[in-house]
Amino acid sequence: MNDLLRRALADAQITEADIAKRLDVDPKTVQRWVAGRIPYPRHREGVAEVLGLEVADLWPHLAAPLPMPELPGAQVLAKYPHRWAVPRPAWQHLFQSARRGIGILVYAGLFLAEDSGITSSLAGKAREGVKVRILLGDPDGSHVLERGADEGVGDSLAAKIRNALVLYRPLLGVEGVELRLHDTVLYNSIYLADDDLLVNPHAYGIPASQAPVLHLRVAEDGDMASTYAASFERVWAGARALSRDT
Repeated sequence: MNDLLRRALADAQITEADIAKRLDVDPKTVQRWVAGRIPYPRHREGVAEVLGLEVADLWPHLAAPLPMPELPGAQVLAKYPHRWAVPRPAWQHLFQSARRGIGILVYAGLFLAEDSGITSSLAGKAREGVKVRILLGDPDGSHVLERGADEGVGDSLAAKIRNALVLYRPLLGVEGVELRLHDTVLYNSIYLADDDLLVNPHAYGIPASQAPVLHLRVAEDGDMASTYAASFERVWAGARALSRDT
């Protein structure tokens, strides 16, 4: 299923039949695209034009890597215009690649908690001896309430955190998994696996899902990636631990 294409059609209130008519293809062909089949390049460009998007917004895994400046000690492996544009296989690969440690720093990150495949992977890596640390925002904390107000979603952010806590609860019974609550100003959501990080910088008034994501790799102490990794450690050190019975 191409969820990006499905959501884009819904957001634009354009049907599969509309796309088929505009591109002069069979409606069943468009159904197969939504189901996950990749269109020919000319059709990808046509769909994107009808929806007012870039091809990379709908098929990000096919986009050529964007050129990045050469910075000493910095390794930027990829960048995505929005968190929702990061393909699911990229999340899977990140966590599956871990051999030492996995870290997740978010307020809610409900999209991961709701993905049973991802949570199963986290449990599996912990059983292999990988240290898994999950940091969620304190739903009763002042900064979560402030972020909810800034994004215009009110108490729904705290509700999402509570939902994520319920979904992550089974992981607390797995040795090697730790979960803590933090009450910090979250400038970035951080997802790390050993020396690789997906960093989701936040922008005022913009939901995290709409903000960009950078895929970084630690090359040396003090580089861009290690700066974010150190930020994760500082938040972890000041967070409140949860147990299965909490």
